[in-house]
Amino acid sequence: MTAIRSVCVYCGSHVGRNGRHREAAVGLGRVRVVTSDVAGARIARELGADVVADPGGGQGGAVRAGLAGVVGACLVVNADLPCATTESLRRLEDAVDAFVAATDGTTNALHLSDAGRFVDVYGPGSAARFAAGGLTAVSIPELAHDVDTRDDLARLPGQPGRRTALVVSRHELLMPTGG
Repeated sequence: MTAIRSVCVYCGSHVGRNGRHREAAVGLGRVRVVTSDVAGARIARELGADVVADPGGGQGGAVRAGLAGVVGACLVVNADLPCATTESLRRLEDAVDAFVAATDGTTNALHLSDAGRFVDVYGPGSAARFAAGGLTAVSIPELAHDVDTRDDLARLPGQPGRRTALVVSRHELLMPTGG
């Protein structure tokens, strides 16, 4: 097993408040959260993560910023994975130079034997491009199901973390009821 030195979590502006990834990454190494969300950055710091300002320009630019200065093996994990657990990250850690595809063919998580191996091929169909670039697809259900829409929450294979559940319950209270 490759020793993980850093876990880079790309948050973007809309999911920066999910602290589950920092909680799940305990014991895996240093955690960097890339976000432009002020509240998300505060929570990440409270949970012990290093915060890197999102430079803009999409997911690839954010990941490059998060990996700047990282030497050696690393995990790159999207922040919209409410079922991520320590165990699921450890399974990803066991699969060197691997990726977890999302159900729509994009990519949710990477394990790179060296941060310098990162190549930005994110976007629609990125899983196929990561595979063509030499990474191995691994099946980790907790990392395969991301949440981009409200309907995605209903399709989760397991229970989301407590922070996600709290945000959802708060959101439900603020949403007008149908009638």
